[in-house]
Amino acid sequence: MEKTWRWFGKKDNITLEMLKQIGVEGIVTALHDVPLGEVWTREKIRDLRECIESYGMRWSVVESLPVTEAIKYGGKDRDHQIEVYKESLRNLGEEGIHCVCYNFMPVLDWARTDLLHKNPNGSSNLYFNWAEFAYFDIHILKRKGAEEEWAEFQKAHKEWQRDILAEVAEIKAKATAKYDHDLVDTIVIKTQGFVSGNFKEGDEKPVEMFRELLALYDGVTKETLQNNMKTWLEAIMPICDEYDIDMCVHPDDPPFPILGLPRIVNCDEDIQKFLDAVPNIHNGLTFCAGSLSAGGHNNITELAKKYHSRTHFVHLRSCHIFPNGDFTEASHLGGRADLIELTRIFEQEEMNRQATRNPETQLLPMRVDHGMTMLGDEARGYNAGYSFLGRMFALGQVQGIIATVDRELGKPYHQPGFFD
Repeated sequence: MEKTWRWFGKKDNITLEMLKQIGVEGIVTALHDVPLGEVWTREKIRDLRECIESYGMRWSVVESLPVTEAIKYGGKDRDHQIEVYKESLRNLGEEGIHCVCYNFMPVLDWARTDLLHKNPNGSSNLYFNWAEFAYFDIHILKRKGAEEEWAEFQKAHKEWQRDILAEVAEIKAKATAKYDHDLVDTIVIKTQGFVSGNFKEGDEKPVEMFRELLALYDGVTKETLQNNMKTWLEAIMPICDEYDIDMCVHPDDPPFPILGLPRIVNCDEDIQKFLDAVPNIHNGLTFCAGSLSAGGHNNITELAKKYHSRTHFVHLRSCHIFPNGDFTEASHLGGRADLIELTRIFEQEEMNRQATRNPETQLLPMRVDHGMTMLGDEARGYNAGYSFLGRMFALGQVQGIIATVDRELGKPYHQPGFFD
């Protein structure tokens, strides 16, 4: 697999020169300076592509060309936003970029409640606590019907043996204004504000903005959201066919419905449904082992065996689920996702497709996704989950896995930057 790295553009504290030195072959990035819902021009795409190429790497994956809320919930300007998306896709194709990772999660992208949860070795990881998230929903958002929904949620997860609402009451009794502010900052701003999404650093009333976005989805069911995704995919597939652009949806993170919102890429059944709905090779999956492994209902290895041929991008990371259902991002050699076996599956898939796809798209891009915060990462202003040293450590682990699996498969392993 092609070893890639999510990079946040020319203002990223992590430079392309640094990435070249640690063995990165491809860059995963986006035009983060283009406002949500506006066209990505060829000029802007070319400028960033040429910048990346000047360091001997390529722009392998766009993550993300955002799908606006109007497309997701079926707003009055949906058709216009689809045309904007098509024009941006066409411009990417004209500039030789062939893979786009996106998500179809309403309002909120990935969610965590603690961005620096301490590990026994002194490093930290992203962490999700169900009771804290329920507290945010019930007492900060004050969403109508939230308490009743959480009562049903805990009944559906009796195996966790916890009373989430009782824990929420304990949090409420101790919560301060600072606690509430910090939780909003974590859930709404720090995890969302560095991408071209609904929220950004400096927003004065993020909770009110959140409520307004939630209101847009009143009456939108899971089936409605699935149909809207199908409508959008069918509209863009002709451009994907023309330019050989692979669209790969990111699974919901965490893989559960939250905040009363439908979520439609949670499990085997969901994945099969959207692939069957638009049976085009360019309609595919970002296989995020981390997101999928945060749900105990998912068998990660079996999903990879089933969907490797429709996977266009791989996120190799893993989660550990605690007995009470809370989860943390694990070591890249631990957790629920067997990254060694996943590497075998996807390295074999890459070999299979090399003979059948355009040479420019025969590589299967992989990134280690998130990593530990370690050895001073926390003081260097990196985006949540996107440390340098922690991800470099993870990349070293995964490079070793890939080299070993390649030897098993009789496939030559190439380490860029040495003697060439």
